[in-house]
Amino acid sequence: MTDESPPPPTPDPIPNPNPNPPIHPRRVSFEHGLLPIQKLVFTDPIQTLAPVKQKLTDAASNNHRVGSAAIADVLQISEDHARLVLETLGSVLHSESDPLVRAKPEEVDSVGADLRDLVLFLYIQSYKKLLPRTHKDSAAVADVWPSTSAFDGYLSALSPIQLVRSNSRRFMPSQADDEAHQLSYLQKHLANIVSLLAEPVEGEGEESLVLSMEAFEHLGFLVQFGDKGSDVSPLSQATPFFANSDPDMPAVPVPASQVHDWLLQNIASALESITERISGKENAPSDDDAMSDACVAPNKVAPSGRGPCLIEGVSKTSLVKQASDLRGRSVKVVNCHDSVIYLLAPLRYATVHGCSDTTIVLGAVGKALRVEHCERVHVIAASKRVCIANCRECVFFLGVNQRPLIVGDNHKLQVAPYNTYYSHLEEHMSEVGVEPTINKWDKPLALGAVDPHDSLSHPAGVADAQAESAACVDPDQFINFLIPNWFSGEEIGSTKDNPFPLPDAYMAAQQRNLKNLEETRQSLRETPLEENRKKELSSALHVYFKDWLYASGNIRQLYCLQGDY
Repeated sequence: MTDESPPPPTPDPIPNPNPNPPIHPRRVSFEHGLLPIQKLVFTDPIQTLAPVKQKLTDAASNNHRVGSAAIADVLQISEDHARLVLETLGSVLHSESDPLVRAKPEEVDSVGADLRDLVLFLYIQSYKKLLPRTHKDSAAVADVWPSTSAFDGYLSALSPIQLVRSNSRRFMPSQADDEAHQLSYLQKHLANIVSLLAEPVEGEGEESLVLSMEAFEHLGFLVQFGDKGSDVSPLSQATPFFANSDPDMPAVPVPASQVHDWLLQNIASALESITERISGKENAPSDDDAMSDACVAPNKVAPSGRGPCLIEGVSKTSLVKQASDLRGRSVKVVNCHDSVIYLLAPLRYATVHGCSDTTIVLGAVGKALRVEHCERVHVIAASKRVCIANCRECVFFLGVNQRPLIVGDNHKLQVAPYNTYYSHLEEHMSEVGVEPTINKWDKPLALGAVDPHDSLSHPAGVADAQAESAACVDPDQFINFLIPNWFSGEEIGSTKDNPFPLPDAYMAAQQRNLKNLEETRQSLRETPLEENRKKELSSALHVYFKDWLYASGNIRQLYCLQGDY
């Protein structure tokens, strides 16, 4: 028997100094969760918000929830605005199981919000958005936007025509810029935010603040861990102090300072990574030529593993995306012009930004739709909520469960009831929670004409001005919009008609138009004409129809139907 030396022990692996996936801000909270209501903006959040938190705590129920009546009373805002706070918060909450997210419309006021989510929501109302970068030839675009508004001199950097004419992709913040800006905000305010969620240890005073695992999870309203394409796990599972806690045993609270330092380290690491990425892009050769291709090529959609699907620069064409392309995602339609865009899918969030002379049909948006800095755009959407900001001469055909929100510098907006359908529409609405029996298209709520979340300076008194609201489309001018059936070989859904009932005036106008059309057809059929005169009449009708197709731009859709679909 030979003696064999035992193998040397395997060295322990060197621990990864940062084993977590990168931290990201929850962009939807900053993009869809800000309200231009001055009384919600706390200039010194910790000094002014701490006593507000105490009042809300006193008014909260035993399960730490605050209803709209208490919100209106504590914040000294109207009941309509208190309801708007709850609806907006519910649309951006990180937890799908929260009672506010699941509440029926008639239950929202009484169900209320979790106190900790509400405090974080109020805190970020102090956030200032990142502005578009200055145009390299600002004099060339200075006179593009007509000065018809008292606010134009202060809002010109955000006017839609300037965004359109100045190749705004180059001068608007990228998603990386926005993410870095949001992380910098969180980095600066993290100590305040953590302290608002923390509680003192009983008998040890305010200096011994601790954070429970339950309170820590509410930070998921502002940040999340997860790399591109990965699922987002509970926030506590990414931490060294709450991960793998026994679900049957309450986790031991952690000192607030420890939570603060750990989050700060992760934010600093993420900011360093983003800064390097942005710096690398700025030093790299320009990719304008690549984006020029995107502007002329139909169906050019930027890939995006995490975050919204980006549809950018579509021009003078038709673009169609189905549920198989977009199901359950968020989408951004940016800088599209003179086109027709169909996004026939169940979506979470949707943003339409800087578009002009375009019709955009959105399938079903379960959380929130935001349309901003657009001109002469028609938007057809079934959505739980809609916000319209800084738009001109746009028409919105809406099936919307909450009052449409109108903010900023708007002019000549119109709203109308929803006017179309496609075969899977009701299935998609059901999937994301849009109710066909509730349509508040004609009850817009206009807020401030100036957004306190932009970084522009405004003259005294302007901040109190109210946004211009929207007029209702005349029922006699209301027409249905027909969505072509491109994919005839695919499975057909069950929707055969508009799922939103039309108001009586619009239904009556539609019936009159149908009757007039039928009478005209009948008259043409019964007119005693010789065969050659009938051919002349038929030829004249075709010529007028062809002229209309070219004048309206609809001829392009026919070419797209024949060529691409």
